Amino acid sequence: MVATVNFANFSLDEIKDEARHLVETGKIDPHQSICVLCNFIPPKEWICAEYELERNDYLLRDRICDLLAKDEWSED
Repeated sequence: MVATVNFANFSLDEIKDEARHLVETGKIDPHQSICVLCNFIPPKEWICAEYELERNDYLLRDRICDLLAKDEWSED
């Protein structure tokens, strides 16, 4: 299966949306590492996706659930 997002011009939000879609459809588990996304992104575009993830302080060994976690924290 190839990603539905054009990763040649993408943002971190688009990567998150695709990851969320893959989790919701059961194609990946949220506890797998982020590098599993490379199975759903064409190789030429994976380089750009990997750069965008690293630019936003995500490591490929981080879990998908870390990527999908809410960016906003409410005060206690």
